[in-house]
Amino acid sequence: MKLNPLFPSTATLGVNTDLYELTMAAAFFDAGCADQKATFELFTRRLPPNRGFLVAAGLEQALQYILGVRFTEKTLAYLRSLPNFQTVKSEFFDYLRDFRFSGDVWAMPEGTVFFANEPILQVRAPIIEAQILETFLINSLNFQTIVASKASRICLAARGKAVVDFGTRRAQSPQAGLLAARACFIGGCQGTSNVLAGFEMGIPVVGTMAHSFVQFFDDEAQAFRKYHATFPHHTILLVDTYDTLKGVEAALRIPGQINGVRLDSGDLDQLSRATRKLLDSAGRRDIRIFASGNLDEERIHALMLADAPIDAFGAGTEMVTSSDAPSSDMVYKLAEIFEGGRAIPKMKTSPGKATIPFRKQVFRKVAAEQFAGDLVAGSDEQSEGQALLIPLIKSGRLAGKLPDIRAIQRRATEQLALLPAHYKLLHTSEEYPVEFSEALLRARAETHH
Repeated sequence: MKLNPLFPSTATLGVNTDLYELTMAAAFFDAGCADQKATFELFTRRLPPNRGFLVAAGLEQALQYILGVRFTEKTLAYLRSLPNFQTVKSEFFDYLRDFRFSGDVWAMPEGTVFFANEPILQVRAPIIEAQILETFLINSLNFQTIVASKASRICLAARGKAVVDFGTRRAQSPQAGLLAARACFIGGCQGTSNVLAGFEMGIPVVGTMAHSFVQFFDDEAQAFRKYHATFPHHTILLVDTYDTLKGVEAALRIPGQINGVRLDSGDLDQLSRATRKLLDSAGRRDIRIFASGNLDEERIHALMLADAPIDAFGAGTEMVTSSDAPSSDMVYKLAEIFEGGRAIPKMKTSPGKATIPFRKQVFRKVAAEQFAGDLVAGSDEQSEGQALLIPLIKSGRLAGKLPDIRAIQRRATEQLALLPAHYKLLHTSEEYPVEFSEALLRARAETHH
């Protein structure tokens, strides 16, 4: 399995976690539990505000982490130096030195639409192995899921017009920018400005010019001519450095092919209308209008309602940070342990954070070519509908070939097409029906008491 470009080696993956994962691992080891199997499930307790759905993303990187976790002599020496580990027996460090994930993983494929309280990933493994994974799994799946879901909302608002990711410069880090580009593509974007995302993942790369290029030359027309001379067949001119409509007029004086003009500020509705009028009056109906500048689903929705003559959108900060909902309440909880080959239920009972025991399966019904409700049942139960959790790692080995990024995007598109329209509204209070089987509810009641 090819490593993610963020992880050129596996040398530090073992310590890329929260400290308490490793202190718990040491305590489990000391208690003689190293080989006792357990099942953990990852799910979102509740959807963020104004969200009727989420789009699963980040699984490929999570699987790469699971299969790549290692502890080296350098990282082990560092752990030994920490105050917490001064009393830990040397046998635990010997255990970490040989650490390899040996368990099983089930998950919803990336691009799957899912809802609150549905497990999207399960790990069954010796308790220490399963515990150590927690931090990275939540991080990977939470971040890409929330960005893919935001991107899908923005693309839905654009009603089929192209949306591209311009967000790398405003992401929380260069690494976040790369993974956000991936998540935005899964959510429906047609391309990204991030060149590494194109190089590593084959995502189409898109770019125009910056205001600095225009400002460098004596006048706007000269800047446009210089840029066009270098890119005679791929020219999109940024026309709002000074006066937007004068910028459009300067663009029209450039001989040869012009692919588009970009509006990046001001009243995009009125400016796009005036720009379209200038272009059409010059017989240049072939020149497209591209809009950018702090766009989110609300602004794009308003522009579409106004029938603004904009052909494509570039979204950046709002999309890659999911600024209105930068996180989901994603958790990774123990569901069962095994004693003598028998599953023993485990659950939290604290108010607002209670869980349901045992490993589960999610069954989705489809009626009249639309999603018609989900049932969360025990993993050994049968029900009508499609089972969404599939085996991806068996006994520490990848169970099959993972889909490429375009296949994941197609799945997300197909899933969203099947989701009833009222759950895709920008502002919705309706909750998609997710039920739990009687057997699970009975198990919860019996475990609670």
